[in-house]
Amino acid sequence: MIAIIGAGPAGLAAAVTAAKKGEKVILIDSSTRLGGQYWRHLPSNWKQKRLPYFAEAQELFDQVLSSPLITWYSNAHVWQAEKKNEIFYLYVVKNGVEEVITAQKVILATGAYDRSLPFPGWTGPGVMTPGAAQAMLKTHGVLVGKKIVIAGTGPFLLPVATGLASAGAEIVALLEANKQWRWVFNVHGLLLNPSKIREGVYYLKKLRSLGISIQYGSTVTSFEAGIATIGKKEIACDVVAVGWGFVPELSLAGILGAKLSVQKDGTVVVDVDRNQETSIQGLFAAGESTGIGGSVLAIAEGEIAAGKGNRVTRWRAQVFAKGLQRVYPVSSGWLSSLNSEVTLCRCEEVKVSDIQSAIDELGAQDGRSAKLLTRAGMGLCQGRVCGRNVSEVVACHLSREVPDRERIASASRPLAGPISLGELGDGLGKKF
Repeated sequence: MIAIIGAGPAGLAAAVTAAKKGEKVILIDSSTRLGGQYWRHLPSNWKQKRLPYFAEAQELFDQVLSSPLITWYSNAHVWQAEKKNEIFYLYVVKNGVEEVITAQKVILATGAYDRSLPFPGWTGPGVMTPGAAQAMLKTHGVLVGKKIVIAGTGPFLLPVATGLASAGAEIVALLEANKQWRWVFNVHGLLLNPSKIREGVYYLKKLRSLGISIQYGSTVTSFEAGIATIGKKEIACDVVAVGWGFVPELSLAGILGAKLSVQKDGTVVVDVDRNQETSIQGLFAAGESTGIGGSVLAIAEGEIAAGKGNRVTRWRAQVFAKGLQRVYPVSSGWLSSLNSEVTLCRCEEVKVSDIQSAIDELGAQDGRSAKLLTRAGMGLCQGRVCGRNVSEVVACHLSREVPDRERIASASRPLAGPISLGELGDGLGKKF
């Protein structure tokens, strides 16, 4: 039995590849639809788009749903896991019922979520991430606002803008924090991945046809009462969607004891070998948890994790992904310009000034001690949103770098997902 956690591009590719080899697979995902965030809901006219990944998505969907060897567990999440006597035990909550699933091999394809940085007004109504705005549209067909500002950094801003605009929203500003010329740092990645050039051209043409221009070197600095401040300019809007790339979801990898490492840009990822196996025998990882790289890389890694895949395709996609880190860096300038009264941890309502006081008055010397003294990162999200930011604010205040061990610690947590006391108290259900 192979258990695959996550039904995005990496998980789907792994499931189909394993089934073709005759392996029995259980595919576990928290959504009611296949595809993850990237392929959450294909547009009805996807065939007219002529983008190769739409066709590939539908093909994977069809194979997963038609294979007698693949069991799809939708609306289910793994909240805890362990390995005993060479067997993995996954504790799953599905439709409010807890079960334990056993497997000889586990592939983590847990994806990533938007990275948020604090600014004045970021916790108020009308502020969200680009991923949240896209999810509302894809899943429920709901526009989050009529007049929207999209800001941050990274190529993900382009499909979000085109999707919202095509659905009827007015994109009053599309702001890329980095300069356009920075693409010179990834020319080699583009040459190795010509499909990325076609994809980029498609979105740029689409933006032009929708009357949307990209403003480079700009971002939202505050939002209040329907007014977004961009530098010295103010723009009226309903919603600002701001995202700074993605953060890999590593909870289960950490719980199972897999080795984690820190990339040059400070992102924590799962360490894997050439076969996508982690430091734990039988535990594999594919997709964004091994480094943010997009669907092409995720699919290649998923296939290799399942035992068969194209390593050349993976290498090309890895070159492109590493180049993106140079094209779209997140500058440390947000730290020096941060107002002390800005909320840093929204769950526990901890301000930047609270962190500074914990350092100056109570002697906090790292993110962990600041967390214990202020409760930052101890709320509902368990530090997923603010953990990295807290560590960087502490390091900035002390004029030092964040140690790798602290970054890894802030990416790990004891529970991988929520579970109610009632579900926990009822005990485990049937074994799969």
